[in-house]
Amino acid sequence: MQTMVGTILSIERCSLHDGPGLRTTVFLKGCPLKCLWCHNPESLSFKPELYYFEERCTQCGKCGDMCSAHTFDQNTHQINRQNCNACGKCVTACPNAAFEIKGCLQTVQEVMDIVEKDKRFYDNSGGGLTISGGEPFSQFNFTLELLKQAKNAGIHTCIETSGQTSTENILAVVPFTDLFLFDFKESDDTRHKEYTGLSQAQILKNLHAVNNADAKIILRCPIIPGCNNRTEHFATISKLANELNNIIAVNIMPYHPMGASKATRIGVEYKIDNATFPTEEEITNWLSEVQSRTTTTVERG
Repeated sequence: MQTMVGTILSIERCSLHDGPGLRTTVFLKGCPLKCLWCHNPESLSFKPELYYFEERCTQCGKCGDMCSAHTFDQNTHQINRQNCNACGKCVTACPNAAFEIKGCLQTVQEVMDIVEKDKRFYDNSGGGLTISGGEPFSQFNFTLELLKQAKNAGIHTCIETSGQTSTENILAVVPFTDLFLFDFKESDDTRHKEYTGLSQAQILKNLHAVNNADAKIILRCPIIPGCNNRTEHFATISKLANELNNIIAVNIMPYHPMGASKATRIGVEYKIDNATFPTEEEITNWLSEVQSRTTTTVERG
C-alpha cells in the first residue's frame, strides 16, 4: 500500500454533495469519456496540467524567464502547451498566482492520512469517503486499494462513476463500496456516442451488474438543455428506477456552465456552446417528469 501511487486532482474535505453526511471527496485524474458538458475538464487527462488564470497575469515576463513554454508577443501572453511538462517553475516564479498545477502523485497512505482526519465527523453525520474523478475506474488498482483501506478503518465509502469500465473491475469494488453514485447521461445510444464519445452498452451492463450484486445505487442524471432534456429520456430514467430494485434514489443534476471557464484555463476547447443554465421552473418540471413515473425518490442533485 505504501508504494501504490495515484494521480490526484484534488481532495475536498467537508463535502456535503457527494453522498450522505459529511464527506471527504478524493478526485482522481483521467476519464475515458469526453462529455461535451464536462464540469471538470481538468480531470480528463491522466497527467498533471498547467492551469492559467489570465485575469491575474500582469505580463511581467517572469514565467518566461523560467520556461520557454511562455512567450510574450505584442503584450499578449502565449502558452505553448506542447512544450509544457507541468514542472511548476512558472507557478513559483509568478508573483500574481496566475498559475496552478492540476494533478499530483500521492500514495494510498498519504490520501488515507487526510481522509482519517475527519473520521469523528463521518461517524457523527453518517458520512465518509467518496472517490470521484475523472473516472475512478481509470485508476482501478488505486481506487480498489483506497476503498479497502477505508473499510478497514471503519469508514463509509461511496464511488462516483460513469460506469465505463470492465464488469470485472466494477464487481471487484462492490464488497468495499457502501453506495454507488452512478451516472446515467443519455438513454439513446447514438446520442450517447455523440455527447460522450462512447456507446452506453458497457455502462448499462455494469449498472445492471451492480444492481444484481445487491449494491446500493443513487442514479445521477445530468440534464443538459438542448441535449437530453427530452420526455423520452426522463421516461427511461424512471423505467430504470422501477426495474432495478437497488436504486434507492434518482438525482437530477441541472447543467451548470462552470466547465467553460475551466476548459479555457487548461487551454482546451469547450465543445458545448448552445446550452444555457436552466430556470427553476424547468428544473421543477424535470423532477416532476421523472417522479410522475416512479415511486423511487427523485431529488435535485
